[in-house]
Amino acid sequence: MRNGERRLRTVDLARAAGLSTQQIRNYEDAGVLPPAGRTDAGYRVFGERHRDALLTYRALQPGYGTVTATRVMRAVHDGDVAAALALVDAAHAGLYEERASLRAAGEALEALTGRETAPPPPRPGDGQRGLRIGEVAALIGVRTSALRVWEEAGLLVPGREHGTGYRVYGPADVRDARVVRALRRSHHLFDRIRPVLEDLRREGSSEALRAAVEARGRALTARTRAMLAGAAALHAYLG
Repeated sequence: MRNGERRLRTVDLARAAGLSTQQIRNYEDAGVLPPAGRTDAGYRVFGERHRDALLTYRALQPGYGTVTATRVMRAVHDGDVAAALALVDAAHAGLYEERASLRAAGEALEALTGRETAPPPPRPGDGQRGLRIGEVAALIGVRTSALRVWEEAGLLVPGREHGTGYRVYGPADVRDARVVRALRRSHHLFDRIRPVLEDLRREGSSEALRAAVEARGRALTARTRAMLAGAAALHAYLG
């Protein structure tokens, strides 16, 4: 403890954060709190610095998560502030990537607005419902080679016509091809397009995906605000 600092008991810290005394002991053992002093009888002695550390950790948790918050505080108490800030940077970079993916989903939805494809008519004589690769290429305005590349990348999974083995694109396949084309024109890489397609397939329709995207956007905004609050608390603690 620092000279002149008010002494706090384990129970005082526990009450300050609404935790159990055992959790306070666990936090010290994990490095979330600075090492505590000890009385002659072996009891822990905390100070205001420990209370500030505890409140900082609790402020970091909502935005950064328990694991990252623990690593940040441990790095600070090990004297490696640069490592702590690198963890903060990595968390913000991850949030940026989530926002980029969300933006890609929004662009995909714009590409689909008013353009959900109706099932193509059955082909005379073969009983199949769907389009061949050349027809899809002409419909969405790309080369057939592009559709093959997207298929090789796992973005499209058209069916195969029985007997001939020709690709057959159903309504969902055409929809997916439209999404890929729109996102590629916006220079999105395959790794960013893939989760958008997975979301669309999981939700089942563009309207369901739109609702999911809006909900995810609200969650990201809430997390950003929580991260800002946590970063402010960390800044004050470092000061």
